[in-house]
Amino acid sequence: MATTRTIELKTDIPGPRSAEILARKERVVAEPLSIYLPLVIAEGRGATLTDVDGNTFVDFAGGVGCMNVGHSHPRVVEAVRDQAERFTHTDFTVLPYENYVGLAERLLALAPISGETRAAFFNSGAEAIENSIKFARAYTRRPAAIAFEGAFHGRTLLALSLTSKTHPYKAGLGPFAPETYRVPFADLDALEYAFKTRVAAEDVAAIVIEPVQGEGGFIVPPVEFVRGLRRLCDEHGIVLVADEVQTGFSRTGRTFAIEHFGVEPDLLTIAKSVAAGLPLSGVLGRAEIMDAPGDGAVGGTYVGNPVAIAAAHAVLDVIEEEGLNERAEAVGETIRSRMESWRERFDAVAEVRGLGAMLAIALERDGKPAADLATAVTEGAARRGLLLLKAGIDGNCIRVLVPLVITDAELDEALEVWEEALTEALT
Repeated sequence: MATTRTIELKTDIPGPRSAEILARKERVVAEPLSIYLPLVIAEGRGATLTDVDGNTFVDFAGGVGCMNVGHSHPRVVEAVRDQAERFTHTDFTVLPYENYVGLAERLLALAPISGETRAAFFNSGAEAIENSIKFARAYTRRPAAIAFEGAFHGRTLLALSLTSKTHPYKAGLGPFAPETYRVPFADLDALEYAFKTRVAAEDVAAIVIEPVQGEGGFIVPPVEFVRGLRRLCDEHGIVLVADEVQTGFSRTGRTFAIEHFGVEPDLLTIAKSVAAGLPLSGVLGRAEIMDAPGDGAVGGTYVGNPVAIAAAHAVLDVIEEEGLNERAEAVGETIRSRMESWRERFDAVAEVRGLGAMLAIALERDGKPAADLATAVTEGAARRGLLLLKAGIDGNCIRVLVPLVITDAELDEALEVWEEALTEALT
């Protein structure tokens, strides 16, 4: 068993204060904003969260992948405070500020794209995806975009059109953007066949790929597929977009997950952990593509907000100074080893997936996805003080998006709790 205790549970889950606040939420917050975990958070530190009832949890959800450097990292807090005291907003295209330029310089130096490059910043991952298609369309003068089965690229119109999962994301919300197409993931033959039957290659502006599918269930494509995709894009003059919104900033043991495949994308989208949960996203890419839209064709009032930019500078400092790429590898090795032991012990644990610290288990019953088992495990873990998220088209995967600053003791304790929840649900 774990030798130290970070988890501290003082009440049932939810506690009385959380229950009271959630009851108020029902009266004033739109019903589609349903709550996954019945907790109201008061404070976060590193890899832990404490709710309004004083219960402390280990957080494997990480704000859905936003907290790679941990909750309220002192470097991030200091950077945000310092910038907010100077100014909080001007709109960069009205009155620019230096930290925007500096962040572009730092990120482009890290991006696995050779030659002259440019950056543009936005607010959300969906905005980054939508703007990547704008850049690609302006550059190629073509209309179509292709994504893959199982993909998740966001919830705004064009991004949602590229997203694959119908419930809860798409059902009842059409019509969707035209000239968006979807093909099977990791199947070059299917893509080439689609060029014959669904959309001509010469009409395709961009193909968007997650180097590891996130919402789709942490599915890692074969290296040969990603390299073949690069070859096809080169052959047909198509812009290859790597969606690194969830995979970026050390999550897989590299600054960007596409680095695992030895492939350079043309454009790369970022968000989530780039600014430790503050609203910031971006597109990084080849200069000739990024410079293609007309003057003023991309932008927005809040994009590249100076406070979020300051947070991003601090995030990059932490990644470098605390060696989070290496830490992700170590955390991932520990978790994968435990997951593999569960796969051997429990028949329902059918598969272990992922790269680095971006890992998931898939649960099945009689060879079929078992979403109910995944729900039982995540609920059992929450009652014991570990916060876990599900994933997968069938909702049968349990994924890890833990802050990479988690201590070894916290990690061991969390994995013990997860195993207890598995034992309860699966035996």
